[in-house]
Amino acid sequence: MGRDVPAMVFSREDRRRYRDKIRRSLDALARMLREFRFEADRPRAGLEIELNLVDDRGEPAMKNAEVLAAIAQPDWATELGQFNVEINILPEPLEGDGAVRLEKTVRDRLNHAEERADTVGGHLVMVGILPTLRESDVHEGTLSANPRYRLLNEQIFAARGEDLHLSIRGDETLDTYADSITPEAACTSLQLHLQVAPSAFAATWNAAQAVAGAQVAVAANSPFLFGKHLWQETRIPLFEQATDTRPAELKAQGVRPRVWFGERWITSVFDLFEENARYFPPLLPVCDDADPQEDLARGVPPELGELTLHNGTIYRWNRPIYAVVDGVPHLRVENRVLPAGPSVADIAANAAFYYGLMRVLPFMERPVWTRMSFAAAKDNLHAAARGGLDARLYWPGMGEVVASELILRRLLPLAHEGLALREVDADVRDKLLTIIERRCVTGRNGASWQTDAVNAMDNLDRHEALRRMTLRYIEHMHTNQPVHAWPAM
Repeated sequence: MGRDVPAMVFSREDRRRYRDKIRRSLDALARMLREFRFEADRPRAGLEIELNLVDDRGEPAMKNAEVLAAIAQPDWATELGQFNVEINILPEPLEGDGAVRLEKTVRDRLNHAEERADTVGGHLVMVGILPTLRESDVHEGTLSANPRYRLLNEQIFAARGEDLHLSIRGDETLDTYADSITPEAACTSLQLHLQVAPSAFAATWNAAQAVAGAQVAVAANSPFLFGKHLWQETRIPLFEQATDTRPAELKAQGVRPRVWFGERWITSVFDLFEENARYFPPLLPVCDDADPQEDLARGVPPELGELTLHNGTIYRWNRPIYAVVDGVPHLRVENRVLPAGPSVADIAANAAFYYGLMRVLPFMERPVWTRMSFAAAKDNLHAAARGGLDARLYWPGMGEVVASELILRRLLPLAHEGLALREVDADVRDKLLTIIERRCVTGRNGASWQTDAVNAMDNLDRHEALRRMTLRYIEHMHTNQPVHAWPAM
């Protein structure tokens, strides 16, 4: 999804040709869904983690180029801001002790990267929003050097015609304007990938939408932005606002935002790609020379480069992914609602909770999305982002219930069942899902730990408290203890 593009100026002819290629790609995808074999015999799980860079004081370090050069590994890449990097973990089977092996892989790679980053004066932090980030740190000059980000910035502001308005009202209020998309770089997430067959895609995507609120409630880890204490998962409203191409008038007309939960349950993966083409003008109309129809005529699955690039500029919280690997096409659901961190153990637990639910919820006799409105699922996401584990969420058969109770009573048993069906070893699933359970029982997730730690230093000015809290957070992160077990300041 982070496909590189060259620096360039787009003409009207580029946009016309791109629009035509998108239509041809949609036709090709429709035919493939009817006729081609997609890889899905052994569902696999993969993930991406976005991280922040800080210096020895816990302040943002604009060093991603130097850090990546020091790491020198192909699974690491730039992200939007110079204080961001990203690691991509290849998909692995989950059965047996696969989740343990996945956790060890992540820890080993992060430990190696931390050692290398230290040689150039940087340190890695897994957190939803870096607490020490100041408004003065996010401007066009701190965008990463990758031309893709410069082009995105130019195209988004060309579409808007005015500065971005960031307005988030939580325990405190943030109301400011930005002249670049760099505030989006404050949002660092954990992205979970699940490969599924075309026949199961709609049910899996619908189920993922239905549980997005519960995921955010239990994993919230972004309570501070630019020194303000806002939502438990402030990353959600920040991301929605920081890439918004719509001025106020288009919002009033009901034009869809590019960071989008959606507006309806779907019946096919095709619904999502078709909506992308119908509702969203291209931001990066870069065409390749391949013809998807000619590829199909030769029996070769097309790459659908234009369709996938366009898809990568529409930021659904659960995004469809089409890819071709070793000549075989496959589909994935990319789950994007979770923040990074706090520890690798917490990340593994969040992944296990999601992958367990996705083995059961899509295949129930009366699926959850047939018993709740799409609007309720969307409301759950924003309620959870505001209130975390204390949020009140709607669930069929329970009505409106506190998030921690919903997870303990209804969702954790389903996640256990799903991991058992995935043939995950009993001791592994118990270890990981116990972390989710203890967060609910103690009321302690990353957001509440950060908030309590800062409140305990109320004798200091806010930024100094955030800086000290961040350094303590990093110490605990490296122990790999789950956040519910972290001591208070």
